[in-house]
Amino acid sequence: MTVTTETTQPARSALRIGPIALRSPVVLAPMAGVTNVAFRTLCRELEQSRAGTVSGLYVCEMVTARALVERHPVTMHMTTFAPEESPRSLQLYSVDPANTYAAAKMIADEGMADHIDMNFGCPVPKVTRRGGGAALPYKRRLFGQIVAAAVRATANSGIPVTVKFRIGIDDDHHTHLDAGRIAAEEGAAAVALHARTAAQRYSGTADWEQIAALKAHVTNVPVLGNGDIFDARDALAMMAATGCDGVVIGRGCLGRPWLFAELSAAFSGATPATPPTLGEVATIIRRHGALLAAHFGEDKGMRDIRKHVAWYLHGFPAGADLRRSLALVKTISQLDDLLGELDGEVPFPEAANGPRGRQGSPASVTLPEGWLDDPDDCTVPVGADVMHSGG
Repeated sequence: MTVTTETTQPARSALRIGPIALRSPVVLAPMAGVTNVAFRTLCRELEQSRAGTVSGLYVCEMVTARALVERHPVTMHMTTFAPEESPRSLQLYSVDPANTYAAAKMIADEGMADHIDMNFGCPVPKVTRRGGGAALPYKRRLFGQIVAAAVRATANSGIPVTVKFRIGIDDDHHTHLDAGRIAAEEGAAAVALHARTAAQRYSGTADWEQIAALKAHVTNVPVLGNGDIFDARDALAMMAATGCDGVVIGRGCLGRPWLFAELSAAFSGATPATPPTLGEVATIIRRHGALLAAHFGEDKGMRDIRKHVAWYLHGFPAGADLRRSLALVKTISQLDDLLGELDGEVPFPEAANGPRGRQGSPASVTLPEGWLDDPDDCTVPVGADVMHSGG
């Protein structure tokens, strides 16, 4: 069950991750196909314009260590940062200490990023069936070796390494306390917990009590909480209930990139800006579409904006025909014309709040044969990085 509490006091308003000092304890969770340079730029612009500052950490979508070392073109494009982005944050997926070391050293030597986050939270079956993502922390020694490799590769570079993971594989196989302890012992600058098991995927309720347990267990590095933060009140409540040092925002910002401005205001004790009208949301969608077109080209950019439009219009009145047309939009000009059909005077509705994005249903976790037999086995999962070699 989620721990809930009411709080009227601003939470702690700063967070340090290694040498990186953040004005707000807020991190954008890397999300595949979402947190590219276009989305990050939009979030930063909205925070700057609505809150007068850029105060959190905006993480690039996950890239695979092996693909990065091989300089796969798609992966290299995914590591694009805007000129004004600082600090630049990149998330690595890895199952192999050797590839981890090579990728992290490449990032450090070539000045590709200022921060590396390690992904051990992905619950997707094609990942866990090969021992990657949320399955990997069960192999405690291998997990520790991978974290240590990244820390060793970035030594003396000023690049902190952080680690994100879930509660465990399922309710019978919790790994988060060991994962947090091991990551800290191996030199991670912070740890983040998505308070669900891999079996839950994105369903049900995040168990904030496990964030509190991790915070009590890991006392020498910051502990961040992730799960079921859909507005600023949720973030304040999580920090008050768990004592965590910061929050990681995932699905809560889908179709709501101005959430970071609201969080910035909440953590500073300021009054947040009024939520946008439908006309203002349309302007934000136009800007998002333009940024995607600049990054991908117009054709792919418009294909990518389609899913975002559905999130943006969640809870707003918009006819079925218009929604269908927007779901097939092909050009920026067409996007602009269709958005012009929306009633710009409609205020932000209560129905637009709450969960967005994928939720799905819980399911048993597919694992390699014999995966649970020996948690101290250090064998690198066979082929777990191959399926992601394109990024």
